[in-house]
Parts: sequence; structure tokens; C-alpha cells
Amino acid sequence: MKRVDKQSSPLERYTLTLTGLAVLGLLLAAANLRGGLVVFSPLVMEVREALSLSASAFGMLTTLPLICFAVISILVPLMTRFFSSITLVVFGLLIIALGVMLRLVASYPVVILGTLLLGSAIALLNVLIPVLVKVFFPGRVGLMTGLYSIMLSLGAGMGLYLAVPMMNHFNHWHYPVLVWALLPLVTSLIWLPLLKLRGDVKPVTGARVTLWKNPTAWAVTFYMGLQSFYFYAIVTWLPKILMESGLDPFQAGTATAMINLVSIPFNLFVPILAARMRQQQPLVVLIFLLSFSGLAGLWWAPQQAPMLWASLIGMGAGGSLSLALSFFILRTRDGVQATALSAMAQSLGYLLASSGPVTLALVHDLSGHWLSALLLLMLLQIFQLAFGWKAASAVQVKPDTNIHSTDRTV
Repeated sequence: MKRVDKQSSPLERYTLTLTGLAVLGLLLAAANLRGGLVVFSPLVMEVREALSLSASAFGMLTTLPLICFAVISILVPLMTRFFSSITLVVFGLLIIALGVMLRLVASYPVVILGTLLLGSAIALLNVLIPVLVKVFFPGRVGLMTGLYSIMLSLGAGMGLYLAVPMMNHFNHWHYPVLVWALLPLVTSLIWLPLLKLRGDVKPVTGARVTLWKNPTAWAVTFYMGLQSFYFYAIVTWLPKILMESGLDPFQAGTATAMINLVSIPFNLFVPILAARMRQQQPLVVLIFLLSFSGLAGLWWAPQQAPMLWASLIGMGAGGSLSLALSFFILRTRDGVQATALSAMAQSLGYLLASSGPVTLALVHDLSGHWLSALLLLMLLQIFQLAFGWKAASAVQVKPDTNIHSTDRTV
């Protein structure tokens, strides 16, 4: 079996400056993948008033990106047959900036268009950035995947936590949103010198691979999907669950914020540990125990220790996301396979995730309380454990086909 640390990096033939730009470019790209989406959540009242939106119409602005993640992710391997992955990253960053700008226009159809562009561009980068981590830094995949995961969480955290203070300071909700149009433009400037590597990133382009018949690929896909379902469902409804249990809005909001905060160390250390382990089953079990314990505590006694339950949930959520991203690298031999696995897992995974908040709400409405919804999440954690156990085995995916293409990439 060929290990990732034996592969060579295209950066080896260039200066340390370009390597530094690659590190900075990858991390800043990760920071752009959530902030522009989640920044609307704290500004919901202002956005609804400005656009005269109903609650359901505003809900489309949070549901559409997840659908874009599902649809566009599966198309990324096809795109890499015609364009270099680095070119696509620059293009994606520019589309993120355009999408955010359109979401500032006082017209709901234009905001919907901006949301579709934003979700599509993020889906593109969701697939490509973990793959480029493998290609650029094959000997440091654990560390770089951990840093990538941290920046992903920090981007989301900044979008959520700075929105209201910035709005209050500048007296308009446009300003905190505008940040997420400017950041991708700055990031794209850092990626421009990396375009000289287009011809060296051949493992990611020029071939197509399918993994639909491979059981390991399906295990990674369902692990990715179930952890995303869990995260989006619990983050959406945890404040409501806690408030209906007797906590005030401030306590409920603080507990929910803990999910992102405590996930950061797990974002970093889980990929580092995973890269050093031949099989990652111990990490799968640890993550399961953390998540299941947090959900069980929330189900049994939500008022007694809400910060503890939220912290356990955050540890499990952060660890499972980082481990899922690590599987894209650890279970594949080269960039072509990593692109195919990332696209498959994120496409179907986010399709499953998009149903998470709705499913929990439906279970709540049918049962009249949140206990059944939490029991459902605990049951799904057991399925996630089973798929994670399979995905953590020391095997690499075997493609159904490996058809090399002579298409010119740009």
C-alpha cells in the first residue's frame, strides 16, 4: 500500500515563499467556506425586514446552500477534467464574493441568485481544498487537515459572533455581510501566484474515477453524511430545546456557542492523530462516546448541566468533521481518487444533512416534545459509529474505473 507521506509535492521545485503562500492560501480559503452563509443567521430580523420576507422565505436562504453542496459536489471531478484545480479555486473565490454581494441587493430573486452562486462556489471549494492539502503537503496531511478544519470553524464563528457587534457599530446590517465579499477577493490574490503550479497538479486533473461500487467509499460517504446531519440538526434546534427546558435565551445561546468553541482543539488534533494511526477505529469510538453522552445528557437532564452537554456535543461534532475530512486523504492513493471520494461523500453527505433540521422539527411536531428527536439523533449516532468503523479500516478505495483523459486543463 502506498502511503501518503511517500508522495512528492509539486512545491518541492519552488521557493519557500510559494510554499508559504500555499499554506496561507489553503487556510484563508477554508475561512471563506462558512462565514458568508451563516452571517445571515444573527441578522435574521434585519434581513427579513429589509426584504419583507416570511419565515419560510428566509428559511430558503439557509436550505438552498446545502442543496447546492449536494448537487455541485458531484460535478467537481468532471470540472477538473477541463480546468486545473487551482484555476477552479480562484474562480470559486471570485464567485463567493459575487454571491455575497448579490445577497446585499434589496430584491429577493437577486438574493436567491446570490445564495445559489454562493452555495455552488462553496461546494466547489469544499471538494477541492482537502484534495489540494493532500497534493501540496503529502507529508503533513494530518497537521494541514487539522489547521484547515480549525479555519473552517473559525470562519463560521466569526460570521456568527461578529455580525451583531459590527451591525451595531456601523448602524447597518450590510457591513458584517460585506466582510465576506472582501475576504475571498483578498484570498484570490494570494492564490494567483499559485497558478504557476497548474501543470504540476496533474494527480488532481486529467482523469476520472468512479467509486460507486466500493464499500469503503460508501462507508466514508455515510459517515460524512451522518455527522453533517447531526451537526446541522443540533445547532439549529439546540437553543429551542434548551429554552423549552427552562433556560433563558442568553443561557441557550451561550451553550450553543460552546459547540463551536470546544470543537477547535478536536479540529486540530484528530487529523494529526488519524494520520499517525494505521487504523482510526479508536478515534471513531471516542467521537461516538462524546457525541452520544452529550445527547443522552441533553435528553435526561437538559437543565442540570447544559454547558457540559453542549461541550460534549461540540467535541463530537468537531472530531467527526475532522475525521471525515481525513478519510478523503487517508483512504485514497492519489489526487484523482481523493477528488472522487470527496465529491461523492460531500454530495450525498450534504444531501442527507439538508434534511436534518426538517427531520428533527417533524419528529418534534409529531411527538409534541424534543425527547423523540434526541432519541433519533442517538440512534443515528450508532449508525455513524458502524460506518465510521468500516471507514477507519486500513484500506484504500478501489476505483470502479480509472479512465485517463487527454483533455487540456487550464
